[in-house]
Formats: sequence, C-alpha cells, structure tokens
Amino acid sequence: MESVLRVRAMRSMGQAGLKRMANRLMQLQNKTSMQTLGVILARSGSSGLPRKHLLLMLGRPVIDYTFQHVRQSRRLTHVVVSSDCPRIRRLATQAGFDTIDRPPELATSDASVQDVLLHALDIEEARLGTTFNAIVTLYGNVPVRPNALIDDAIGTLYTTNCDSVRSFAPVGKFHPAWMSKIDEQTRVIALHAGSIHRRQDLDELFHHDGGVVVSSRQALEHSRVNRSDPHAFFGTDRRGVVVGLGEVVEVDTRRDLMIAEAALRDLFLREAVAA
Repeated sequence: MESVLRVRAMRSMGQAGLKRMANRLMQLQNKTSMQTLGVILARSGSSGLPRKHLLLMLGRPVIDYTFQHVRQSRRLTHVVVSSDCPRIRRLATQAGFDTIDRPPELATSDASVQDVLLHALDIEEARLGTTFNAIVTLYGNVPVRPNALIDDAIGTLYTTNCDSVRSFAPVGKFHPAWMSKIDEQTRVIALHAGSIHRRQDLDELFHHDGGVVVSSRQALEHSRVNRSDPHAFFGTDRRGVVVGLGEVVEVDTRRDLMIAEAALRDLFLREAVAA
C-alpha cells in the first residue's frame, strides 16, 4: 500500500516536480562541506543574435544543453538561472531549477557579470539559509562543453585555494604573432616585428573560451568594494583549465550556431560508435 501511495504522489507532482526533486536529490548526494553555487546567466537581449538562448539546435533550445551540463556535475551544490526573460525562466522551472527574475538595471549590455553574480548570491543565500564558498558562472549560450569541465574547474579552485579558475583553449592559427593592423591607407603594420614561419615555433597561447568561470567567495565579495574593475571577481590568483581547440562553443552568431550543431552531431556520432 505504501508503494502505491508513493507512486500516486509522484504522479501528482508532474514532470517539472519530478525533475526538481531529482535535482534536489543530486545536490544532497553531492553535498560536501564546500558549498558551491552555480549561476546560469541568460540575458534576453543580444545585439549579435537575438533570443540566442531559445533558438532550437537539434530540436532543443540552446540553453537546455547547459541544463544538461549542470545535471552531470557532481560538485555543484545548488544551481539557479538568472534571466530577465519569462520564457527562459519558465524553461528553467520546467527543468527543475530555481530562477531569479533579473532586474532591468542588471539586464543591459553594460551590466557587469560580477554585479549579476552578487545579486544571485544574495538572493539564493537568503532563500536557502546557507553560505556558499564558491560561485560558478555558466553562460546559457554555451551548448558545447567537455563533460568534466565544470567539476575540473571547481576541483582546481578547492585544491589550489586560488581566487578563480577559468577554462582556456589554444588560440590556434589566430596567434598574435601573426596579426597586423591595417591603417587608413591600407598599409599592413605587424603587431610584432619579425616573422615566425612555422606554427610549431610560436609560443603557446590560450584565450578564455566562456566554458566556465569559478570564483571563490572572497574574490566575489572583493568585487563589492571594487566596482570599477569588471574583473575583480577573478581575484589576483587566477588559474586555468585547458580544453582542446573547439571543445567549447559559445553561440553569439548564426555561424556559431552552425558550428555548435556540427560539434554536437560529431560528439553524438562518436558516443554512438563507442557504445
């Protein structure tokens, strides 16, 4: 009889309720003394690609892939979606995540990420009655990430006791040593004197690819009193985790959308072959 009542109770919860319960159970199972808040950022406005978080890619909204990534994490204690868009918040709720209705002053192109993070941190700590040790920034327009990237970055923060960890990818052929300026008379002015012919002889350089940012609480709190520096939440001891070229795809243009879709098709194919 007890099992029958349990089944009836689960049916009455609906799909969104079941997903929310599953997310809560996952967070309880993964909970350690280090409390880690994941904040998915999904502002509705975008000059490059309007409504990019809601665009369909292989039949799913772009942001739904980030929802999948956080479900795979074993180190995130709690996840919240910060957005000014009702449709995005509704999708997040249906997926079982808490949401924050981001105010207009924090939903402009001029608003800093760290101000949005502080807003989310204050709301979630008040709502949950807990204190977080680290904050993970996840952009909702990144549908392609390595499976272990989020947890690798969190683990690096906790094991090194640094201020922040970001994901970085090789610059590849777009190396500063091969870049130039072009003046009004179309003259080419090399950024660096001399010429390195072989790619193998170039210094290895990396760029932040938007895959993940993990900040210690101390670094984020420091940004409250250092608002003039938009990167104050990185702190001074900044570390990186390196991913392969193209393993993270951030969607800001139609071309990015096609690249991300191609990357996912390739990933699904390789997983199917491996299985």
